[in-house]
Amino acid sequence: MRTVDAVVIGGGHNGLVAANLLADAGWEVLVLEATDTAGGAVRTADLTAPGFHHDVYSAFYPLGAASPVLRGLDLEAYGLEWRHAPAVLAHVLPDDRCALLSRDPEQTAASLAAFDPRDGDAWLAEVRRWQRIGEPFLDAILRPFPPVRAGVRLAGRLGVAGALNFARLAVLPVHEFGRETFQGAGGQLLFAGNALHTDLGPEQAGSALYGWLLAMLGQDIGFPVPVGGADQVIAALLRRLEARGGAVEYGRRVARVLHARATAVGVEDAHGERIRARRAVLADVPAPALYANLVGHDSLPPAFVGHLRRFQWDNSTIKVDWALSAPLAWTATDARGAGTVHLGDMAGLSAYSAALSRGEVPEDPFVLVGQMTTADPSRSPAGTESLWAYTHVPQAAARDTERMREQAERLEATIERHAPGFRDSILARHVQLPGDLQHGNPSLFGGAINGGTAALHQQLFFRPVPGLGRADTPIDRLFLASASAHPGGGVHGGPGSNAAHAALARNGMAGTAYRSLIGALQRQLYGA
Repeated sequence: MRTVDAVVIGGGHNGLVAANLLADAGWEVLVLEATDTAGGAVRTADLTAPGFHHDVYSAFYPLGAASPVLRGLDLEAYGLEWRHAPAVLAHVLPDDRCALLSRDPEQTAASLAAFDPRDGDAWLAEVRRWQRIGEPFLDAILRPFPPVRAGVRLAGRLGVAGALNFARLAVLPVHEFGRETFQGAGGQLLFAGNALHTDLGPEQAGSALYGWLLAMLGQDIGFPVPVGGADQVIAALLRRLEARGGAVEYGRRVARVLHARATAVGVEDAHGERIRARRAVLADVPAPALYANLVGHDSLPPAFVGHLRRFQWDNSTIKVDWALSAPLAWTATDARGAGTVHLGDMAGLSAYSAALSRGEVPEDPFVLVGQMTTADPSRSPAGTESLWAYTHVPQAAARDTERMREQAERLEATIERHAPGFRDSILARHVQLPGDLQHGNPSLFGGAINGGTAALHQQLFFRPVPGLGRADTPIDRLFLASASAHPGGGVHGGPGSNAAHAALARNGMAGTAYRSLIGALQRQLYGA
Protein backbone atom coordinates (compact mmCIF):
# COMPACT_ATOMS: atom_id res chain seq x y z
CA MET A 1 0.00 0.00 0.00
CA ARG A 2 1.36 3.39 -1.01
CA THR A 3 1.64 5.90 1.80
CA VAL A 4 1.59 9.71 1.64
CA ASP A 5 0.93 12.41 4.19
CA ALA A 6 -2.31 13.54 2.59
CA VAL A 7 -4.62 12.41 -0.18
CA VAL A 8 -6.73 15.08 -1.88
CA ILE A 9 -9.79 13.69 -3.63
CA GLY A 10 -10.54 15.81 -6.68
CA GLY A 11 -8.35 18.13 -8.72
CA GLY A 12 -10.68 21.11 -8.86
CA HIS A 13 -9.29 24.50 -7.93
CA ASN A 14 -10.18 23.99 -4.25
CA GLY A 15 -8.41 20.64 -4.16
CA LEU A 16 -5.32 22.15 -5.76
CA VAL A 17 -5.35 25.11 -3.36
CA ALA A 18 -5.48 22.67 -0.43
CA ALA A 19 -2.70 20.56 -1.93
CA ASN A 20 -0.48 23.62 -2.42
CA LEU A 21 -0.93 24.80 1.15
CA LEU A 22 -0.13 21.36 2.56
CA ALA A 23 2.91 21.08 0.29
CA ASP A 24 4.01 24.49 1.58
CA ALA A 25 4.05 22.91 5.05
CA GLY A 26 6.33 20.15 3.82
CA TRP A 27 3.70 17.43 3.46
CA GLU A 28 3.87 14.72 0.81
CA VAL A 29 0.60 15.30 -1.08
CA LEU A 30 -1.14 13.21 -3.72
CA VAL A 31 -4.16 14.56 -5.65
CA LEU A 32 -6.43 11.94 -7.24
CA GLU A 33 -8.54 13.30 -10.11
CA ALA A 34 -11.29 11.12 -11.57
CA THR A 35 -11.20 12.67 -15.06
CA ASP A 36 -8.33 13.18 -17.47
CA THR A 37 -8.03 16.91 -16.72
CA ALA A 38 -7.58 18.94 -13.55
CA GLY A 39 -9.66 22.02 -12.87
CA GLY A 40 -13.19 20.89 -12.11
CA ALA A 41 -15.38 23.83 -13.15
CA VAL A 42 -12.35 25.88 -14.22
CA ARG A 43 -11.61 24.58 -17.72
CA THR A 44 -11.05 25.87 -21.25
CA ALA A 45 -11.68 23.96 -24.49
CA ASP A 46 -12.19 24.51 -28.22
CA LEU A 47 -15.90 23.80 -28.25
CA THR A 48 -17.06 25.40 -31.48
CA ALA A 49 -14.75 26.40 -34.34
CA PRO A 50 -10.98 26.36 -34.87
CA GLY A 51 -9.24 29.22 -33.05
CA PHE A 52 -12.11 29.87 -30.64
CA HIS A 53 -11.29 29.12 -27.01
CA HIS A 54 -14.20 28.76 -24.61
CA ASP A 55 -14.31 28.56 -20.83
CA VAL A 56 -16.43 25.46 -20.36
CA TYR A 57 -17.92 26.47 -17.00
CA SER A 58 -16.78 29.52 -15.01
CA ALA A 59 -15.18 32.48 -16.79
CA PHE A 60 -14.90 35.83 -14.95
CA TYR A 61 -13.08 35.93 -11.62
CA PRO A 62 -13.59 39.03 -9.47
CA LEU A 63 -13.44 36.91 -6.31
CA GLY A 64 -10.43 35.04 -7.62
CA ALA A 65 -8.44 38.19 -8.27
CA ALA A 66 -9.43 39.68 -4.90
CA SER A 67 -9.21 36.51 -2.80
CA PRO A 68 -6.60 36.68 -0.03
CA VAL A 69 -6.25 32.92 -0.47
CA LEU A 70 -5.25 33.01 -4.14
CA ARG A 71 -3.22 36.17 -3.70
CA GLY A 72 -1.26 34.44 -0.99
CA LEU A 73 -0.27 31.73 -3.47
CA ASP A 74 1.29 34.30 -5.84
CA LEU A 75 0.05 32.50 -8.94
CA GLU A 76 1.30 35.33 -11.14
CA ALA A 77 4.81 34.03 -10.42
CA TYR A 78 3.71 30.76 -12.04
CA GLY A 79 2.40 32.25 -15.26
CA LEU A 80 -1.09 33.54 -14.42
CA GLU A 81 -1.89 36.85 -16.08
CA TRP A 82 -5.15 38.78 -15.75
CA ARG A 83 -6.84 40.88 -18.45
CA HIS A 84 -9.84 43.23 -18.38
CA ALA A 85 -12.51 44.24 -20.87
CA PRO A 86 -12.80 48.03 -21.48
CA ALA A 87 -15.85 48.03 -19.18
CA VAL A 88 -16.72 45.64 -16.38
CA LEU A 89 -20.45 45.04 -16.76
CA ALA A 90 -23.45 46.40 -18.60
CA HIS A 91 -27.02 45.83 -17.47
CA VAL A 92 -29.34 46.29 -20.45
CA LEU A 93 -33.02 46.97 -19.88
CA PRO A 94 -35.81 45.80 -22.24
CA ASP A 95 -35.93 49.32 -23.78
CA ASP A 96 -32.13 49.16 -24.32
CA ARG A 97 -31.24 51.73 -21.71
CA CYS A 98 -28.02 50.60 -20.07
CA ALA A 99 -26.36 50.89 -16.66
CA LEU A 100 -22.59 50.59 -17.07
CA LEU A 101 -20.19 49.45 -14.35
CA SER A 102 -16.69 50.76 -15.00
CA ARG A 103 -13.53 50.44 -12.93
CA ASP A 104 -13.59 54.25 -12.77
CA PRO A 105 -16.09 55.11 -9.99
CA GLU A 106 -16.89 58.47 -11.55
CA GLN A 107 -17.82 56.83 -14.85
CA THR A 108 -20.10 54.35 -13.09
CA ALA A 109 -21.67 57.19 -11.11
CA ALA A 110 -22.28 59.17 -14.31
CA SER A 111 -24.00 56.18 -15.91
CA LEU A 112 -26.33 55.77 -12.92
CA ALA A 113 -26.98 59.51 -12.70
CA ALA A 114 -28.51 59.27 -16.17
CA PHE A 115 -31.33 57.25 -14.53
CA ASP A 116 -31.67 59.73 -11.65
CA PRO A 117 -29.29 62.61 -10.80
CA ARG A 118 -29.13 61.55 -7.15
CA ASP A 119 -27.88 58.06 -7.92
CA GLY A 120 -24.31 59.00 -8.81
CA ASP A 121 -23.65 60.23 -5.28
CA ALA A 122 -25.45 57.20 -3.82
CA TRP A 123 -23.12 54.90 -5.76
CA LEU A 124 -20.01 56.76 -4.64
CA ALA A 125 -21.20 56.46 -1.02
CA GLU A 126 -21.29 52.67 -1.41
CA VAL A 127 -17.82 52.75 -2.97
CA ARG A 128 -16.50 54.65 0.05
CA ARG A 129 -18.05 52.05 2.36
CA TRP A 130 -16.34 49.29 0.37
CA GLN A 131 -13.00 51.08 0.48
CA ARG A 132 -13.29 51.26 4.25
CA ILE A 133 -14.30 47.65 4.94
CA GLY A 134 -13.67 45.58 1.79
CA GLU A 135 -10.35 44.06 2.84
CA PRO A 136 -11.40 42.77 6.30
CA PHE A 137 -14.80 41.75 4.92
CA LEU A 138 -13.23 39.49 2.28
CA ASP A 139 -10.92 38.05 4.91
CA ALA A 140 -13.88 37.39 7.19
CA ILE A 141 -16.00 35.56 4.62
CA LEU A 142 -13.21 33.49 3.02
CA ARG A 143 -11.24 32.36 6.08
CA PRO A 144 -12.22 29.58 8.52
CA PHE A 145 -15.33 30.11 10.60
CA PRO A 146 -15.57 31.83 13.02
CA PRO A 147 -13.44 34.65 11.55
CA VAL A 148 -12.27 36.09 14.87
CA ARG A 149 -9.37 38.28 13.77
CA ALA A 150 -10.94 39.51 10.56
CA GLY A 151 -14.24 40.01 12.38
CA VAL A 152 -12.58 42.22 14.98
CA ARG A 153 -10.93 44.30 12.25
CA LEU A 154 -14.22 44.58 10.36
CA ALA A 155 -16.12 45.64 13.47
CA GLY A 156 -13.44 48.20 14.29
CA ARG A 157 -13.80 49.85 10.89
CA LEU A 158 -17.58 49.78 10.97
CA GLY A 159 -18.20 51.03 14.50
CA VAL A 160 -21.35 50.15 16.42
CA ALA A 161 -23.81 52.01 14.20
CA GLY A 162 -22.06 50.93 11.02
CA ALA A 163 -22.03 47.30 12.17
CA LEU A 164 -25.78 47.36 12.76
CA ASN A 165 -26.39 48.88 9.34
CA PHE A 166 -24.12 46.34 7.68
CA ALA A 167 -25.79 43.44 9.51
CA ARG A 168 -29.10 44.68 8.14
CA LEU A 169 -27.62 44.79 4.64
CA ALA A 170 -26.52 41.18 5.08
CA VAL A 171 -30.11 39.96 5.43
CA LEU A 172 -31.92 42.40 3.12
CA PRO A 173 -33.45 41.34 -0.20
CA VAL A 174 -31.58 43.12 -2.99
CA HIS A 175 -34.80 44.58 -4.39
CA GLU A 176 -35.44 46.40 -1.12
CA PHE A 177 -31.80 47.46 -0.75
CA GLY A 178 -31.83 48.86 -4.28
CA ARG A 179 -34.98 50.87 -3.63
CA GLU A 180 -33.56 52.25 -0.40
CA THR A 181 -30.27 53.22 -2.04
CA PHE A 182 -31.18 54.43 -5.54
CA GLN A 183 -34.03 56.38 -7.08
CA GLY A 184 -33.57 55.10 -10.63
CA ALA A 185 -33.50 51.64 -12.15
CA GLY A 186 -29.83 51.61 -13.13
CA GLY A 187 -28.25 51.25 -9.69
CA GLN A 188 -30.97 48.91 -8.50
CA LEU A 189 -30.31 46.57 -11.42
CA LEU A 190 -26.53 46.57 -11.02
CA PHE A 191 -27.03 45.13 -7.54
CA ALA A 192 -29.92 42.79 -8.46
CA GLY A 193 -28.22 41.39 -11.56
CA ASN A 194 -25.06 40.63 -9.61
CA ALA A 195 -27.09 38.91 -6.89
CA LEU A 196 -28.46 36.60 -9.58
CA HIS A 197 -24.98 35.18 -10.13
CA THR A 198 -26.15 33.04 -7.19
CA ASP A 199 -29.54 31.33 -6.94
CA LEU A 200 -30.97 34.20 -4.85
CA GLY A 201 -33.82 36.19 -6.36
CA PRO A 202 -34.41 39.92 -5.80
CA GLU A 203 -36.95 39.26 -3.03
CA GLN A 204 -34.89 36.70 -1.10
CA ALA A 205 -33.20 37.52 2.19
CA GLY A 206 -29.44 37.80 1.86
CA SER A 207 -29.44 38.65 -1.84
CA ALA A 208 -28.44 42.28 -1.16
CA LEU A 209 -25.10 41.26 0.31
CA TYR A 210 -24.18 39.12 -2.70
CA GLY A 211 -25.22 41.84 -5.14
CA TRP A 212 -23.33 44.49 -3.20
CA LEU A 213 -20.20 42.33 -2.92
CA LEU A 214 -19.94 41.53 -6.64
CA ALA A 215 -20.80 45.08 -7.67
CA MET A 216 -18.16 46.52 -5.37
CA LEU A 217 -15.57 43.99 -6.51
CA GLY A 218 -16.38 44.97 -10.09
CA GLN A 219 -15.89 48.61 -9.20
CA ASP A 220 -12.67 47.97 -7.30
CA ILE A 221 -10.82 45.35 -9.36
CA GLY A 222 -13.13 44.58 -12.27
CA PHE A 223 -14.25 41.20 -13.57
CA PRO A 224 -10.89 39.96 -14.86
CA VAL A 225 -10.22 36.87 -16.95
CA PRO A 226 -7.01 34.82 -17.22
CA VAL A 227 -5.13 35.48 -20.43
CA GLY A 228 -5.58 32.43 -22.65
CA GLY A 229 -8.45 30.87 -20.74
CA ALA A 230 -9.78 29.92 -17.33
CA ASP A 231 -7.57 26.85 -17.31
CA GLN A 232 -4.55 29.10 -16.83
CA VAL A 233 -5.57 29.43 -13.17
CA ILE A 234 -5.29 25.65 -12.92
CA ALA A 235 -2.04 25.55 -14.89
CA ALA A 236 -0.49 27.99 -12.41
CA LEU A 237 -1.72 25.95 -9.43
CA LEU A 238 -0.30 22.77 -10.98
CA ARG A 239 3.07 24.37 -11.70
CA ARG A 240 3.25 25.68 -8.15
CA LEU A 241 2.32 22.29 -6.70
CA GLU A 242 4.85 20.46 -8.84
CA ALA A 243 7.58 22.87 -7.71
CA ARG A 244 6.85 21.80 -4.13
CA GLY A 245 6.90 18.08 -4.81
CA GLY A 246 3.14 17.49 -4.95
CA ALA A 247 1.70 15.01 -7.44
CA VAL A 248 -1.56 14.72 -9.40
CA GLU A 249 -2.77 11.44 -10.90
CA TYR A 250 -5.57 11.39 -13.48
CA GLY A 251 -8.26 8.83 -14.20
CA ARG A 252 -8.20 7.90 -10.52
CA ARG A 253 -11.80 7.89 -9.29
CA VAL A 254 -11.90 7.33 -5.54
CA ALA A 255 -14.51 4.72 -4.63
CA ARG A 256 -14.39 5.13 -0.86
CA VAL A 257 -12.63 6.73 2.05
CA LEU A 258 -10.99 4.14 4.28
CA HIS A 259 -11.67 4.75 7.94
CA ALA A 260 -11.36 2.89 11.21
CA ARG A 261 -12.66 3.92 14.63
CA ALA A 262 -14.17 7.02 13.00
CA THR A 263 -10.77 8.12 11.69
CA ALA A 264 -9.81 8.45 8.02
CA VAL A 265 -6.72 6.38 7.16
CA GLY A 266 -6.68 6.50 3.36
CA VAL A 267 -8.67 5.89 0.19
CA GLU A 268 -9.48 3.11 -2.26
CA ASP A 269 -9.85 3.89 -5.96
CA ALA A 270 -12.29 2.35 -8.43
CA HIS A 271 -9.71 -0.29 -9.40
CA GLY A 272 -9.26 -1.44 -5.82
CA GLU A 273 -5.88 0.20 -5.21
CA ARG A 274 -5.53 1.52 -1.67
CA ILE A 275 -3.46 4.51 -0.64
CA ARG A 276 -2.71 5.23 3.00
CA ALA A 277 -2.85 8.79 4.30
CA ARG A 278 -0.70 9.33 7.40
CA ARG A 279 -2.17 12.69 8.31
CA ALA A 280 -5.34 13.59 6.39
CA VAL A 281 -7.78 12.99 3.56
CA LEU A 282 -9.26 16.11 1.97
CA ALA A 283 -12.28 15.84 -0.34
CA ASP A 284 -12.97 18.36 -3.08
CA VAL A 285 -16.28 16.68 -3.92
CA PRO A 286 -19.88 17.70 -3.09
CA ALA A 287 -20.93 16.96 0.46
CA PRO A 288 -23.78 14.57 -0.49
CA ALA A 289 -21.39 12.50 -2.65
CA LEU A 290 -18.68 12.42 0.00
CA TYR A 291 -20.92 11.27 2.82
CA ALA A 292 -23.25 8.94 0.90
CA ASN A 293 -20.85 7.36 -1.58
CA LEU A 294 -17.33 7.61 -0.17
CA VAL A 295 -17.94 7.36 3.58
CA GLY A 296 -21.38 5.75 3.90
CA HIS A 297 -24.29 6.99 5.94
CA ASP A 298 -23.96 4.01 8.28
CA SER A 299 -20.62 5.39 9.47
CA LEU A 300 -22.07 8.80 10.41
CA PRO A 301 -24.21 9.98 13.33
CA PRO A 302 -27.91 9.60 12.45
CA ALA A 303 -28.61 13.24 13.32
CA PHE A 304 -25.91 14.36 10.89
CA VAL A 305 -27.35 12.15 8.14
CA GLY A 306 -30.79 13.61 8.85
CA HIS A 307 -29.46 17.10 8.23
CA LEU A 308 -27.63 15.93 5.12
CA ARG A 309 -30.83 14.57 3.58
CA ARG A 310 -32.12 18.15 3.62
CA PHE A 311 -29.10 19.48 1.73
CA GLN A 312 -30.40 21.81 -0.99
CA TRP A 313 -28.78 22.19 -4.38
CA ASP A 314 -28.85 25.46 -6.27
CA ASN A 315 -30.78 25.76 -9.55
CA SER A 316 -29.75 23.99 -12.74
CA THR A 317 -28.00 25.81 -15.56
CA ILE A 318 -28.16 25.99 -19.35
CA LYS A 319 -25.01 27.37 -20.98
CA VAL A 320 -24.43 28.09 -24.67
CA ASP A 321 -21.13 29.00 -26.31
CA TRP A 322 -20.91 30.59 -29.73
CA ALA A 323 -18.20 31.35 -32.26
CA LEU A 324 -19.22 34.66 -33.89
CA SER A 325 -17.90 36.19 -37.08
CA ALA A 326 -18.00 39.64 -35.45
CA PRO A 327 -18.59 41.20 -32.01
CA LEU A 328 -22.19 41.78 -31.01
CA ALA A 329 -23.72 45.02 -32.25
CA TRP A 330 -25.68 45.82 -29.10
CA THR A 331 -28.35 48.47 -29.56
CA ALA A 332 -27.17 49.76 -26.18
CA THR A 333 -23.75 50.82 -27.43
CA ASP A 334 -22.21 50.94 -23.93
CA ALA A 335 -22.62 47.17 -23.74
CA ARG A 336 -20.23 46.63 -26.65
CA GLY A 337 -17.15 47.16 -24.48
CA ALA A 338 -18.37 45.25 -21.41
CA GLY A 339 -17.00 41.82 -20.56
CA THR A 340 -20.23 40.81 -18.83
CA VAL A 341 -23.75 41.78 -19.88
CA HIS A 342 -27.01 41.24 -17.96
CA LEU A 343 -30.39 41.42 -19.69
CA GLY A 344 -33.70 42.29 -18.00
CA ASP A 345 -35.59 44.74 -15.79
CA MET A 346 -36.51 44.35 -12.14
CA ALA A 347 -40.00 43.02 -12.87
CA GLY A 348 -38.51 40.44 -15.21
CA LEU A 349 -35.83 39.42 -12.71
CA SER A 350 -38.47 39.00 -10.01
CA ALA A 351 -40.77 36.96 -12.26
CA TYR A 352 -37.85 34.78 -13.36
CA SER A 353 -36.83 34.06 -9.77
CA ALA A 354 -40.41 33.43 -8.67
CA ALA A 355 -40.85 30.87 -11.44
CA LEU A 356 -37.67 29.08 -10.36
CA SER A 357 -38.84 29.00 -6.75
CA ARG A 358 -42.08 27.37 -7.90
CA GLY A 359 -40.18 24.76 -9.88
CA GLU A 360 -41.27 26.24 -13.21
CA VAL A 361 -39.20 27.04 -16.29
CA PRO A 362 -39.24 30.86 -16.65
CA GLU A 363 -40.94 32.16 -19.80
CA ASP A 364 -38.67 35.21 -19.89
CA PRO A 365 -35.23 34.07 -18.72
CA PHE A 366 -32.65 36.30 -17.08
CA VAL A 367 -29.65 36.03 -19.40
CA LEU A 368 -26.05 36.54 -18.34
CA VAL A 369 -23.65 37.04 -21.27
CA GLY A 370 -19.85 36.82 -21.43
CA GLN A 371 -17.96 38.56 -24.26
CA MET A 372 -14.67 36.75 -23.92
CA THR A 373 -12.73 38.16 -26.87
CA THR A 374 -13.75 41.64 -25.74
CA ALA A 375 -12.10 40.82 -22.41
CA ASP A 376 -9.15 38.84 -23.81
CA PRO A 377 -8.30 39.10 -27.53
CA SER A 378 -6.44 35.78 -27.42
CA ARG A 379 -9.76 33.91 -27.17
CA SER A 380 -10.58 34.04 -30.91
CA PRO A 381 -9.26 35.30 -34.27
CA ALA A 382 -9.09 39.05 -34.84
CA GLY A 383 -12.44 40.63 -35.66
CA THR A 384 -14.47 37.74 -34.18
CA GLU A 385 -16.00 37.06 -30.76
CA SER A 386 -15.98 34.08 -28.43
CA LEU A 387 -19.33 34.44 -26.68
CA TRP A 388 -21.25 32.53 -24.05
CA ALA A 389 -24.49 32.98 -22.12
CA TYR A 390 -26.28 31.09 -19.41
CA THR A 391 -29.57 31.04 -17.59
CA HIS A 392 -31.02 28.98 -14.77
CA VAL A 393 -33.83 26.45 -14.73
CA PRO A 394 -35.31 24.49 -11.81
CA GLN A 395 -33.74 21.19 -10.82
CA ALA A 396 -37.16 19.56 -11.19
CA ALA A 397 -37.19 20.27 -14.94
CA ALA A 398 -33.51 19.67 -15.68
CA ARG A 399 -34.04 16.18 -17.17
CA ASP A 400 -36.70 17.35 -19.64
CA THR A 401 -34.35 17.64 -22.62
CA GLU A 402 -36.95 19.05 -25.01
CA ARG A 403 -37.93 21.85 -22.62
CA MET A 404 -34.28 22.59 -21.90
CA ARG A 405 -33.56 22.96 -25.63
CA GLU A 406 -36.55 25.27 -25.96
CA GLN A 407 -35.13 27.39 -23.13
CA ALA A 408 -31.76 27.55 -24.88
CA GLU A 409 -33.59 28.89 -27.94
CA ARG A 410 -35.26 31.53 -25.75
CA LEU A 411 -31.88 32.53 -24.44
CA GLU A 412 -30.61 33.03 -27.99
CA ALA A 413 -33.73 34.96 -29.00
CA THR A 414 -33.30 37.30 -26.02
CA ILE A 415 -29.80 38.23 -27.17
CA GLU A 416 -31.03 38.77 -30.74
CA ARG A 417 -33.62 41.29 -29.53
CA HIS A 418 -30.91 43.44 -27.97
CA ALA A 419 -28.19 42.79 -30.57
CA PRO A 420 -29.84 42.54 -34.01
CA GLY A 421 -27.83 40.42 -36.41
CA PHE A 422 -26.49 38.17 -33.66
CA ARG A 423 -27.90 34.99 -35.19
CA ASP A 424 -26.52 35.85 -38.63
CA SER A 425 -23.02 36.10 -37.14
CA ILE A 426 -23.05 32.61 -35.60
CA LEU A 427 -20.36 30.38 -37.08
CA ALA A 428 -20.88 27.53 -34.61
CA ARG A 429 -22.56 26.89 -31.28
CA HIS A 430 -22.14 24.46 -28.39
CA VAL A 431 -25.12 23.88 -26.08
CA GLN A 432 -24.73 22.43 -22.60
CA LEU A 433 -27.98 21.42 -20.93
CA PRO A 434 -27.97 20.58 -17.19
CA GLY A 435 -27.24 16.92 -17.86
CA ASP A 436 -24.33 17.84 -20.13
CA LEU A 437 -22.80 19.99 -17.41
CA GLN A 438 -23.02 17.15 -14.90
CA HIS A 439 -21.65 14.64 -17.42
CA GLY A 440 -18.62 16.86 -18.00
CA ASN A 441 -18.13 17.52 -14.30
CA PRO A 442 -19.91 15.09 -11.92
CA SER A 443 -19.70 17.67 -9.11
CA LEU A 444 -22.22 19.88 -10.96
CA PHE A 445 -25.25 17.92 -9.79
CA GLY A 446 -28.14 18.55 -12.19
CA GLY A 447 -26.22 21.47 -13.66
CA ALA A 448 -25.91 23.24 -10.30
CA ILE A 449 -22.79 25.42 -10.38
CA ASN A 450 -22.62 26.75 -6.82
CA GLY A 451 -22.12 23.53 -4.82
CA GLY A 452 -25.46 24.06 -3.06
CA THR A 453 -27.85 26.93 -2.54
CA ALA A 454 -26.52 30.31 -1.43
CA ALA A 455 -29.63 30.91 0.65
CA LEU A 456 -29.11 31.94 4.28
CA HIS A 457 -30.32 28.60 5.61
CA GLN A 458 -27.30 26.90 4.00
CA GLN A 459 -24.52 29.42 4.62
CA LEU A 460 -21.92 29.99 7.36
CA PHE A 461 -22.51 27.46 10.17
CA PHE A 462 -25.42 25.96 8.21
CA ARG A 463 -23.13 24.84 5.36
CA PRO A 464 -23.31 22.05 4.33
CA VAL A 465 -25.44 21.14 7.37
CA PRO A 466 -26.10 22.94 10.65
CA GLY A 467 -22.89 22.67 12.61
CA LEU A 468 -19.58 24.40 13.11
CA GLY A 469 -19.18 25.90 9.63
CA ARG A 470 -15.74 24.32 9.40
CA ALA A 471 -14.05 21.79 7.11
CA ASP A 472 -13.90 19.17 9.88
CA THR A 473 -16.25 16.21 9.45
CA PRO A 474 -17.59 13.58 11.88
CA ILE A 475 -14.74 11.38 10.62
CA ASP A 476 -11.47 12.43 12.24
CA ARG A 477 -8.76 13.47 9.74
CA LEU A 478 -11.31 13.77 6.91
CA PHE A 479 -11.93 17.33 5.72
CA LEU A 480 -14.48 18.74 3.27
CA ALA A 481 -12.71 20.98 0.74
CA SER A 482 -15.38 21.62 -1.90
CA ALA A 483 -17.84 24.43 -2.60
CA SER A 484 -20.36 22.53 -0.45
CA ALA A 485 -18.37 23.79 2.54
CA HIS A 486 -18.14 27.33 3.89
CA PRO A 487 -17.70 29.84 2.25
CA GLY A 488 -19.36 28.20 -0.75
CA GLY A 489 -19.22 28.60 -4.51
CA GLY A 490 -17.00 30.81 -6.61
CA VAL A 491 -13.39 30.58 -7.70
CA HIS A 492 -11.66 31.98 -4.62
CA GLY A 493 -10.07 28.93 -2.99
CA GLY A 494 -11.78 29.47 0.37
CA PRO A 495 -13.03 25.90 0.97
CA GLY A 496 -9.71 24.38 -0.08
CA SER A 497 -7.74 26.77 2.10
CA ASN A 498 -10.00 26.19 5.09
CA ALA A 499 -9.68 22.41 4.75
CA ALA A 500 -5.89 22.63 4.53
CA HIS A 501 -5.68 24.82 7.62
CA ALA A 502 -7.96 22.45 9.54
CA ALA A 503 -5.74 19.52 8.55
CA LEU A 504 -2.64 21.41 9.64
CA ALA A 505 -4.25 22.30 12.97
CA ARG A 506 -5.26 18.67 13.53
CA ASN A 507 -1.65 17.60 12.95
CA GLY A 508 0.01 20.47 14.80
CA MET A 509 1.43 20.61 18.30
CA ALA A 510 -2.04 21.13 19.72
CA GLY A 511 -3.61 18.58 17.38
CA THR A 512 -4.92 16.28 20.08
CA ALA A 513 -6.58 19.14 21.91
CA TYR A 514 -7.96 20.44 18.61
CA ARG A 515 -9.59 17.12 17.82
CA SER A 516 -10.91 16.76 21.36
CA LEU A 517 -12.60 20.15 21.08
CA ILE A 518 -14.03 19.53 17.61
CA GLY A 519 -15.17 16.04 18.61
CA ALA A 520 -16.87 17.29 21.77
CA LEU A 521 -18.71 20.00 19.85
CA GLN A 522 -19.84 17.55 17.18
CA ARG A 523 -21.12 15.12 19.81
CA GLN A 524 -23.17 17.96 21.26
CA LEU A 525 -24.57 18.67 17.81
CA TYR A 526 -25.11 15.18 16.43
CA GLY A 527 -24.80 12.73 19.30
CA ALA A 528 -22.47 9.72 19.31
